Amino acid sequence: MNISYKWLLEYLPCTLSPQEIADTLTSIGLETGGVEEIETIRGGLRGLVIGHVLTCEEHPNSDHLHITTVDVGADAPLQIVCGAPNVAAGQKVVVATVGTTLYHGEEEFAIKKSKIRGVESFGMICSEVEIGVGSSNDGTIVLPSDAPVGMPAAEYYHVESDYCIEVDITPNRVDATSHYGVARDLAASLKRNGVPAELKLPEVNLPTDIIDSRIEVKVADATACPRYQGLVIRDITVGESPEWLRNRLQAIGLRPINNIVDITNYVLHEFGQPLHAFDLAFIKGDRVHVQTVAEGTPFVTLDGVERKLTAEDLMICDSNGDPMCVAGVFGGLHSGVTEKTTDIFLESANFNPTMVRRTARRLGLNTDSSFRFERGLDPERTDWALRRAASLILEIAGGHLGGMTDVYSNPLKPHLISLSFEKVNSVIGRTIEPEMVRSILNSLEIRISKEEDGVMTLEVPRYRTDVTRDVDVIEEIMRIYGYNQVELTGYIRASLGHETETDRRYKWQTVVSEQLVGAGFNEILNNSLTAGSYYEGLKSHPREMAVELMNPLSQELNCMRQTLLFGGLETLSHNLRRKHLSLYLFEWGKCYRFHAAKRTDETPLAAYAEDDRLGIWICGQRVHNSWAHPEEPTSVFELKAVVEQVLCRVGIETGAYTLKTADNDLYASAMEVKTRSGKLLGTFGTVSTELIKRFEIEQPVYFAELLWDALMSESARYKLEARDLPRFPEVKRDLALLLDKAVSFAEIESLARGCEKKLLRRVELFDVYEGKNLPAGKKSYAVSFFLRNDEKTLNDKQIEAIMAKIRTTLEQKLGAQLR
Repeated sequence: MNISYKWLLEYLPCTLSPQEIADTLTSIGLETGGVEEIETIRGGLRGLVIGHVLTCEEHPNSDHLHITTVDVGADAPLQIVCGAPNVAAGQKVVVATVGTTLYHGEEEFAIKKSKIRGVESFGMICSEVEIGVGSSNDGTIVLPSDAPVGMPAAEYYHVESDYCIEVDITPNRVDATSHYGVARDLAASLKRNGVPAELKLPEVNLPTDIIDSRIEVKVADATACPRYQGLVIRDITVGESPEWLRNRLQAIGLRPINNIVDITNYVLHEFGQPLHAFDLAFIKGDRVHVQTVAEGTPFVTLDGVERKLTAEDLMICDSNGDPMCVAGVFGGLHSGVTEKTTDIFLESANFNPTMVRRTARRLGLNTDSSFRFERGLDPERTDWALRRAASLILEIAGGHLGGMTDVYSNPLKPHLISLSFEKVNSVIGRTIEPEMVRSILNSLEIRISKEEDGVMTLEVPRYRTDVTRDVDVIEEIMRIYGYNQVELTGYIRASLGHETETDRRYKWQTVVSEQLVGAGFNEILNNSLTAGSYYEGLKSHPREMAVELMNPLSQELNCMRQTLLFGGLETLSHNLRRKHLSLYLFEWGKCYRFHAAKRTDETPLAAYAEDDRLGIWICGQRVHNSWAHPEEPTSVFELKAVVEQVLCRVGIETGAYTLKTADNDLYASAMEVKTRSGKLLGTFGTVSTELIKRFEIEQPVYFAELLWDALMSESARYKLEARDLPRFPEVKRDLALLLDKAVSFAEIESLARGCEKKLLRRVELFDVYEGKNLPAGKKSYAVSFFLRNDEKTLNDKQIEAIMAKIRTTLEQKLGAQLR
């Protein structure tokens, strides 16, 4: 969820910087993903100035160009060739000077000194669309005659900059899905640290002189719709929103549509309560029915797509039972507000979370409204949001207020929790003064209705659907008090028993993590839930083997992951878009599979399997350009070296495994790591181009996935030993081999090690040649073989016998020829 820095300060004035706010939010459990500067107009109109067209003459070599001289407040006027049909002497215009960058969508255009049809031009006279202040591209912008010459266009258009704080909201914190909700938590933290902080919720005052116009509402099932409020506003003018409203929405990534829709979106992100505006002309019979409809009923949503409804979908219908809106999810195309709308019915309601979730998932719609309704909203909050939106509509779009309808058959009772100060201190592990506890609870709007003998009776706000027990309240106290304020005790507990298998696995996981971090890698942690669509069409990880969720929160999180790859690609894509172009990442995690054939009535769980894995990703530059080294990109061979180092670190030495080419549709090319007995230890290679394109990644990605369970099982067979440095010299022998192009170095190494297991220490490839002077389909490998006996010096006879055996084996098995 995106939070605007300036918008947030409207409810909580403070002097904290955007980054300081982000850090504070993270410390109290509202983790932030980043802070990004946002400009209401891309580029901020830098380099653009107000100019005065002094002269305008026809171009001698063109029938549509003009040669102008423009005063931009500099020492001398600029000569500019302009193709706009409306340009004329005496106009005040917007000029892009030489060096300015203009933006159009994702494209950039730099203004340079140029020669157009033989005439020099030193800038550009701009249209609305060219600088992003409007949609007209018919001609140059003609400003009022009093526009100051030389004034920066950014100053003239009051271009603002803002900061967007990305907050990762957990599913239980629906109360924080708004600017006011975030401000409330931030204020609590500031007060805890002695910083004066006062929340400011805008006052709402609706006119008392209302017109006689009301919509009757009938709710078929109060469980499906606990509360439904609405009011009529007539004689409105639908148009463009004012600049301040557009800026607020654009700062959090929303596209302004019209003033009515923008206001409902504004209040949603301000207070967290979804709203919907209907065109009153399309509500037949002046009645709204909240009900389900017949199975298979067609309905066209706002995006123009016809969808088939089921008997479980809650709908907002007119008096004839015709659906107008999918309750809590998405509006209908035919009842929505357009530029022709003059009268509206404004809805603020509370819908059953389960019904909204099921409908949204089935229809494949994940909207800002459904995101909040699915997590459970407070019915008491519909009223303020409705009045706030109505007030803004009357202020911005005009109109006359009609009557309000409120169907609330079963008002909720306050949720009471009993909590003692003694239990607070016991659970937290230190003594917190009662006054501090009271202050934190008050700042979180948890009211102490009664306090007696050290026991408080707390009235928890209904919007805190996640606070249901005394330990939940203690967690809230701890969150604001600060986890880092609780020091460690002086006691140390340690197990003196034998090392268990779990201990051993954890120890090696820590060792390998430190090894990778030391090599420049960063550890990541992704969700075990992923999108089932990632596995569509894959043979290596088919969709039918995915462990599906019965009631997923979203289509992006509807099954358990089968591989660590996709979570890492999401992380890479996120960081690459932020210009972190060289990334070395690793992740520990479980992967899950479903085997339908293994499932029986007696053993239903036999069909499910999970295992621990280590994922490693590399992309970008291995060496950056510098005076000492030219730029060098990463490669699959660098990843291969990392994999071999990990295997070696856990005790699986080079001779204990083989590398073989693998056919795996996750990769463009891949190698499997297997033991001599054929057990798979992992796979690595270059990720498939088709896959990385799905994540908008434009550079090669290299990925390794090691099966940690298999690695631990195999490493247990080997005992790590400390050895002296070799006393006797190592002997190196080189072979130049002519081979088929399909032969890999891994095959050469494997066969060589099979010939001599004791004395052959290393096999290294130091040259590959493919080109002229070689037969078709052939390549040349230059390979070094390193031999050593730890007990004595090798003699020529022993060396030659070993090398002869290796040569013969390579000739017989691979068809190798000595060059």
